[in-house]
Amino acid sequence: MSAVPEAQPPTIRERYRAQVRHEAKEAALAQLAQAGPGGVSVSAIGKRLGVSGPALYRYFASRDELLTELVIDAYHDLADALATASTCPGPGPRARLEALARAYRSWALAQPHRYRLLFGPPLPGYDAHAQRLVSAAQKSMDLLLGIFGDLGDRTAAAPPQPLASQLVSWAQRPGLGDGPPADPAAALTAVLIWSRLHGIVSLEIAGNFASMGVDPGQVFEAQLATLTA
Repeated sequence: MSAVPEAQPPTIRERYRAQVRHEAKEAALAQLAQAGPGGVSVSAIGKRLGVSGPALYRYFASRDELLTELVIDAYHDLADALATASTCPGPGPRARLEALARAYRSWALAQPHRYRLLFGPPLPGYDAHAQRLVSAAQKSMDLLLGIFGDLGDRTAAAPPQPLASQLVSWAQRPGLGDGPPADPAAALTAVLIWSRLHGIVSLEIAGNFASMGVDPGQVFEAQLATLTA
């Protein structure tokens, strides 16, 4: 049996490249928090890092590529937070759903600039439906699909055609969900639940409940009770 070659440590150049990319993304996140996606500027990031804008383009081919990296990182972080939360409670799918919903809200409140980057309107000319982004987004939705697949006949009624076929196609795009064939009712329930979670969380981070003089935490708890009933 031939020996498996040992992995070579990264070179100085590779370490430097990784460091510059990391610092550039950190600077971009600071811009994002301050001014939104439209405020991300490669030239300004270069000045902050002490390099020219053209030099920084050796690490990110364009501002869109930098934004794509930020989006994918955020999707992965969100999915990790949801996966961790949904595996901690007891085995019941209702407990997993409640934990997932709380983690979703907590993640959004902790970093609303990243949440808006994922779910806000895309910048003009930016391809928000690129396959890399769709694949990254699906990781979180797969968790919901798994929960509602476990709920079986307690999910919503089967949707009519052509919606049923569309939902199955969405849940089983090539290279995405790895589970058994998707159930249209479970897929519809997952989409409806996510829509409600997104709506209430988006209103909260936009300050709409505060402007009403309403405690957003209590509104969320009331909504959560309906989700897990």
